[in-house]
Amino acid sequence: MAPAVAFTVLAPAGAAQAATGPAGITAKSAILLDSGPNKALWGKAPDTRRQMASTTKVMTALVVLETKGLNLNKQITVKQSYRNYVARNGASTADLRKGDKLTVRQLLYGMMLPSGCDAAYALADTFGSGKTESARTSSFISKMNAKASQLKLRNTRYDSFDGISRAGKNWTNARDAATLARRAIGNSILAGVVKATSTRQKATNGRVYTWYNTNQLLGSYKGAIGIKTGTGTAAGPCLVFAVKRGNRTVVGVILNDKNRYTDAKKMLDWAFKTKTPMSLRSLPAGAERD
Repeated sequence: MAPAVAFTVLAPAGAAQAATGPAGITAKSAILLDSGPNKALWGKAPDTRRQMASTTKVMTALVVLETKGLNLNKQITVKQSYRNYVARNGASTADLRKGDKLTVRQLLYGMMLPSGCDAAYALADTFGSGKTESARTSSFISKMNAKASQLKLRNTRYDSFDGISRAGKNWTNARDAATLARRAIGNSILAGVVKATSTRQKATNGRVYTWYNTNQLLGSYKGAIGIKTGTGTAAGPCLVFAVKRGNRTVVGVILNDKNRYTDAKKMLDWAFKTKTPMSLRSLPAGAERD
C-alpha cells in the first residue's frame, strides 16, 4: 500500500491554492486554521501525535484563566523550589527571586513571554490542590487534561505544566494545538499577554522584572498577535501563532521545524494571498530563547 500523503488540503482556499498549499514547509507537522469560521485551510501530518515542549504553557494559562472566581490580582510568593526546578532542568526562566510577591496576571506574563518554567511552576503550585507541591502540581496537570477532554482535544495529553516531560507523555497534534490556540486568543486577558513583545512588571518589594517575548514572529510579521514558542530535544522547535488582518484571524501550528519562522511566513503568505516582508525582531543579549 502506498504511504499516506504528507500534505493535506483540509478546506477550500481558492482553486489554485487548494491544488498546492504553501510550498517547502519543512515542519514534521503543521496546520493553518481560519479562526473565525473555524475551518482548517491546509495541513501537513496534522493528526500525528508529537511532543509540544513549552507550547504546553498555552493550556497552563488557559486553565488558570478559566478558573472559577479567579482573582488576577492575587499575590503569589516566589519559593526557592521554583528557582531550584529551573536550575535542575536547565529550563527557560523568568528569573523569579525568592520572596518576591507577584500577581497571577504578572506571572502569566512571566510564563508566556520569556517562557518562564518558574512562573509556570508558581501557577501550577497555586492553582492545584493538595498538601504538598508535588500533589498540587499533579492536581494542576490533571486539570489540564480535564480541560483537554472538555475541548475534545482527543490527541492531546499532558504530564507536565510547562512542557518538560519526564516520561515523554506530553503530546498533542497540530489540529488539537490549533483548536486550543483559537480558544486561547478568544480569552481577552491571554490575548493581551501573548501579543506583547516585552513587559516590565514590578514586584511588591519594588524589584522590576523585564521580560521579552521569545516569539520573534511578533513585531516581525504584519498583524502577528501571538502565541507561543517551544523547543525541546524530542519536540524540536515549535511555534503556535496567530495573525489578524482586518476582521480575519488565521491561527497556525508548527511542530518540530528548525525553520519555524520562515515556514510560518510561507504559510501565512499563502493564507492571506500576499507576500509580506519580514525581518525577524532580535532579542536582547541575555533574553531567554525558546
